[in-house]
Amino acid sequence: MSRPQPASQHTVRRHNSALVLDAIAAAPGSSRAAVAARTGLTKATVSSLVDRMIGAGLVAEGEAQARSGPGRRGTALHLSPTGPHGLGVEVGVDYLATCLVDLTGRVRARWVRPSDNRASSPARVLAKVATAVRTAAAEDVPIGGVGVAVPGLVEVAGGTLRVAPNLGWREVDVRGELTRRMPLDVPVLVANEANLAALAELWHGDVSTDFVHISGEIGIGAGIVVGGGLFEGVSGFGGEIGHLSVDPRGPRCGCGSRGCLERLAGQDEIVRAAGVTGVDELLAKLASADRTATTAVRSAARWLGVALAGAVNLLDLPTVVLGGTYARLEPWLSEPLHAELDRRVVSAAWSPVRVVASSLGAEAAVRGAAGSAVRAILADPDPYITSVLA
Repeated sequence: MSRPQPASQHTVRRHNSALVLDAIAAAPGSSRAAVAARTGLTKATVSSLVDRMIGAGLVAEGEAQARSGPGRRGTALHLSPTGPHGLGVEVGVDYLATCLVDLTGRVRARWVRPSDNRASSPARVLAKVATAVRTAAAEDVPIGGVGVAVPGLVEVAGGTLRVAPNLGWREVDVRGELTRRMPLDVPVLVANEANLAALAELWHGDVSTDFVHISGEIGIGAGIVVGGGLFEGVSGFGGEIGHLSVDPRGPRCGCGSRGCLERLAGQDEIVRAAGVTGVDELLAKLASADRTATTAVRSAARWLGVALAGAVNLLDLPTVVLGGTYARLEPWLSEPLHAELDRRVVSAAWSPVRVVASSLGAEAAVRGAAGSAVRAILADPDPYITSVLA
């Protein structure tokens, strides 16, 4: 059995760099002295680490602060708006989206391209993703990491997409393929799109720290947030609510089961039942109180209620956030969905379930992907600093 070894100088610096950057991010405008007081580090240590962060473009100095007594005036420290950006990519069933966000999570640019990814091989789709990355990389900002949102079961540690029924993909090394194709030498994170959408809602939305975010597109996924943290399950494969069977005698699903939620309440089924060709036409029909369109949405709401009531009964979640297409349909989904939840959730009489539309809508997953790349730098800045200053 090996004996514990003392921490190296590099390990200590790495830990302290994370402490200092977290203090600056949590209290923008703090001086070096304030950061030292907040972290418990010496002023000399903080000053040295801050200077490295300024040199790497992570931190920017503002104006000197007012001081009533003697001594040198401190300067305000902020996360640099021109520092490393996170590049988010979302591989949807019928589109590709990319997004650049700065260290504070502010969106610098976003692109969406229609793309029938069901009809293409993984290699062809990932080649399109690499092209989209090149376009984003042409923006005049440094990129510190790439986050990729995909609709399926993802082994996050290795960046492998195990299965994506709506794409027809199995065992795709998304991280490896993109790393080989991209013009960037930066870390690549691959995760489930619903989980990343839930994280974006947690970071930027108007919700509590406990909720289920349900992404309604052609597929349906759920991101579960408990106590301000993402709940992914033991293997990281949790949240596949779209493949929860709500009608065992229902239509066959691409996953192999029958009566899955997304076959009864997904975007394709709602559009088909409403007799329209797309979501925009559906919304126009709903606005004019078209009976067929209204019936289609109410039917989807009832199936959603069945699935979500099960999730609430199991996990005691107080809030449901409707994302993706569901966010746009919320005015027509809300009433029948509430009715179903009130009827099926055992604790509804004492703890009514709140249903809200996502404030990020269709942008949530790609924002979460970009934000995850940024937050990886903020949580452990020293590798980025070292790469820039080397």
